[in-house]
Amino acid sequence: MSSHDLLDIVRRDPRAEWIARNRLHPLHGTLVDDDAAEVRGPSGLLRKYPHRVGFIGPNGIKRIDRLKGNAAASGKGRRSAAQEVQLPLHRVENPDFYIVVVADMVGGRLTGHDKDVLGQAHKLAAGIEGAGAVLTVGFGSAKEEHFDTAGVDRLLVLDDDIYEGYCPEQRLAALLQVENEYQPRHWLFPDSVNGGTDLGSRLAARLHERPAVQAWQVDHQTAVCRGAGGTMDITRETPRLLMLAEECADQIDETRHEALPVTLTPVSVISQLQDQGPVAVDPNAVALAEAEFILSAGNGIHDWDQFHAAAAVLGATEGASRVAVDDGFMPRFRQVGATGTWVTARVYLAVGISGAIQHMQGIGQCDKVIAINTDAGCDMVKRASLSAIGDSEEILGELIKRVQAFRAQPSIEGDQDAA
Repeated sequence: MSSHDLLDIVRRDPRAEWIARNRLHPLHGTLVDDDAAEVRGPSGLLRKYPHRVGFIGPNGIKRIDRLKGNAAASGKGRRSAAQEVQLPLHRVENPDFYIVVVADMVGGRLTGHDKDVLGQAHKLAAGIEGAGAVLTVGFGSAKEEHFDTAGVDRLLVLDDDIYEGYCPEQRLAALLQVENEYQPRHWLFPDSVNGGTDLGSRLAARLHERPAVQAWQVDHQTAVCRGAGGTMDITRETPRLLMLAEECADQIDETRHEALPVTLTPVSVISQLQDQGPVAVDPNAVALAEAEFILSAGNGIHDWDQFHAAAAVLGATEGASRVAVDDGFMPRFRQVGATGTWVTARVYLAVGISGAIQHMQGIGQCDKVIAINTDAGCDMVKRASLSAIGDSEEILGELIKRVQAFRAQPSIEGDQDAA
């Protein structure tokens, strides 16, 4: 071997390679060009360094320009995600048939269960020949702003005073009028304690239909229903009226729908029932698994008298994490989580709870989670729809004052009577 060949041999320096890999080493900058996103290694392969891609913006956040300076030329610029993503519009101009969904609309908004039923309605419509439209019927004042993205083709909201409160006779009469005017191919109800089960059973009896209850797998031929307390499945031919379990179908998320309002011929009925209003109930007398509003305490609570006062003022059922129960501050039947009680509250207010995995499993079916915590990075804050970062005693104290001040205000009817 000649001396010239010896000079061509690539000699590796293990220490230099180690320094080049360690970005925190003081000599790292002398061996590696930090501005180069691609470097050819000693083996001849081109290696990419993801940490060197992009640039640091004026606010200290690293930005990656994937268009390589051509954003302005492409005409996109800086647009919001809502402007960039426009779902295609699903339009049914002249429906050949209707599938009616009677939504619970708790608080005037579609629940997750309602959206599951809407997804099932479109699944049924897809298996029937012709152009079908999903007609959604809701009672009471509607506060929902996204009927279109939930899958509503036609919308009927009955918000007259006669439909407020518990009025099954008036609501049943309205559904019978829908039956006469639209002749729906299927009636779908959420099988829930919020009214869907009761109203669906009444309509089934009036129409002489044998409904499918707790249905969770449905097509236009067969329906699979949960039976024997959920321990077995019952398969039957798909009936005209179904009461569906939660997660019966995927929710609509790829299309927009017209949500065109429709009207109904007024119908009157002589009511045999009168709603006398809700009966005052001690929130702590409500079983934790059935409570709709839960104020739950964790290791961050130090003033327990204030916590109990906050629950009383808010009218919330008390809950607790395992730490608070193990420390003796709360009874065992108040424990929330996989090792305690699984809850399905509409609002779950967690105070001083970091969010252990067992606790997060127990609140998985809660609609809205609110967190009060000093740690902005804890799992409970990440799960929450709304978070307040700060001392729990100060926040609860201010919350109690504001609720008391709000309830001390005179009502609108009282002001009118005084005038």
